[in-house]
Amino acid sequence: MPPSSMESVVLTVDVEQDCPPFLQTHQGVEEGLPQLLALFQQEGIQATFFCTGEAAERYPHEVRQIPAQGHELGCHGHSHKRFDRMQPEEAKAELTAAKRVLDALGASVISFRAPNLALPEKYVKFIDEMGFTIDSSLATYKPPFARSWSYQGRLLRIPATVTSSILRLPSPIAWPILRRHPTPVLFVHPWEFIDMSRTRVRLDCRFNTGQKAISLLREAIRRFLDSGYRFVTLGEMGRQIDAISKTAARA
Repeated sequence: MPPSSMESVVLTVDVEQDCPPFLQTHQGVEEGLPQLLALFQQEGIQATFFCTGEAAERYPHEVRQIPAQGHELGCHGHSHKRFDRMQPEEAKAELTAAKRVLDALGASVISFRAPNLALPEKYVKFIDEMGFTIDSSLATYKPPFARSWSYQGRLLRIPATVTSSILRLPSPIAWPILRRHPTPVLFVHPWEFIDMSRTRVRLDCRFNTGQKAISLLREAIRRFLDSGYRFVTLGEMGRQIDAISKTAARA
């Protein structure tokens, strides 16, 4: 674990269709994404956006705003299909298609996150072979329960800390959970910032969505800032970890 003196927090956004696999609309990209970009600009923070290739193809202008505003653009697969339900050739094709689309937007795409945080061990080598240097497809809260960052060959694996719906809980409940980890990696989805309350999806996909979600996220951001944390991109956290690892190796 990086030392607590870093006081870093990574906020990531999984840019995809609305609450997959239940819906195939993109209202979150159309309406939620601009709200998130505006919020981050207002609060002066940077984030990492894991975008599907299909979302980038449909909304190139919106996706270009991500690196244009100083954020990191990462890869979230092409179609948001689960990699643990793919054959090897299909998995390679998904990665190739997504990387081609995202690279065409002019950003340096080094970070990857698998849809549903489900990346079979046998496919990790594909991520490395495609030129990604950071993977965030593990989580501390689901099997295999990654407790901290680790290297897998040349690939740095940085797990997500909590599931996205935690950020839509009332602050007195959410904050003790969020601050439990010294360098939390959080994630949200643009569709959470449109009103999903009357949509026929799971309860965890529709409670406290829309403007409530925006207000709760803003409060969480300000709590982190007031507590001395600094928001960094996943790429920047990766560089911090690399520096620490090289220093330790020389000692």
